Amino acid sequence: MAPQDRGILNGAGGSPAEFELTLPRGGNWKIGSRPALMGILNCTPDSFSDGGRYGDVETAVGAACRMVEDGADVVDVGGESTRPGADSVSLDEQLERVIPVILGIRQRSDVLVSVDTRDPGVGSAALEAGADIINDVSACEDPDWLPVLRDHDCPVVLMHMRGTPSNMQEDTSYPDGILNEICEFLEGRIGALAAGGISRERILVDPGIGFAKETGQNIEILAGLRQLCGLGRPVLMGASRKFFLGKILGDSSDRGRDPGQRDVATVAANMIAVLNGASVLRVHNVPYTRDLIDVVEALRLETAGDLPQEALQPSGGGGA
Repeated sequence: MAPQDRGILNGAGGSPAEFELTLPRGGNWKIGSRPALMGILNCTPDSFSDGGRYGDVETAVGAACRMVEDGADVVDVGGESTRPGADSVSLDEQLERVIPVILGIRQRSDVLVSVDTRDPGVGSAALEAGADIINDVSACEDPDWLPVLRDHDCPVVLMHMRGTPSNMQEDTSYPDGILNEICEFLEGRIGALAAGGISRERILVDPGIGFAKETGQNIEILAGLRQLCGLGRPVLMGASRKFFLGKILGDSSDRGRDPGQRDVATVAANMIAVLNGASVLRVHNVPYTRDLIDVVEALRLETAGDLPQEALQPSGGGGA
């Protein structure tokens, strides 16, 4: 390729920043120019996309292992749906759903495991069972999170949301600009945890696609994600199969489109997110997203002139 043709990704933000986060079981989680891939494992009967699919422990653990084989860096285990309108789930019910699964994963794999929960009691038990990362859609606003996070030297994902999943879509007005308000909120949460002894070096941030946000606002977040990257922490993108993608596609209930049919749209959204600096992609379809990451990484390496020449040679069949 001629020098003047290089720069496929120029103007798209280039490679994301690199981070290294300490893990509770020892070692570090290194997030570099290649985004990390987080597979979603909902051990719930009512999640919007895969509710009821992983209702028993063996099925859930088997699914986690397949995600690892398909390229997942992290498996995100959740026992409470946070879809719009969802009711909360008790501590005991969440523990019954997620702890056996985490123990089963840990017996069969050393993959990083995150627990998706708003409940500090669930988070503490999950970390004791072998989880590595806390992923809280309520940004650890419950003060009982502080002792849990102090006792476990783990990464924590803080997400922007208003209210609770049951009522969040009732409050979607952002007069000061949606990204401005997201950044202000998350910076405030980072500061609150820092005041409680939790280093910002342990924190990832998530803009909360679909949480107290309308379709146009979710698109605005994707387009302006670099502003969130300005917080200096890894950005996690959770757009997988969400309702706003169905809206973009002209989906409606009478068409009967299943959320699983939004995987191509998810790849497109995640491509924009990666080019705008996302460091972690949380998804249902791990193979599709691995392919996306492989292509973006190849383009970055080629742009930098570091791609092995054999990767540029025609493989035969179907054109170059």
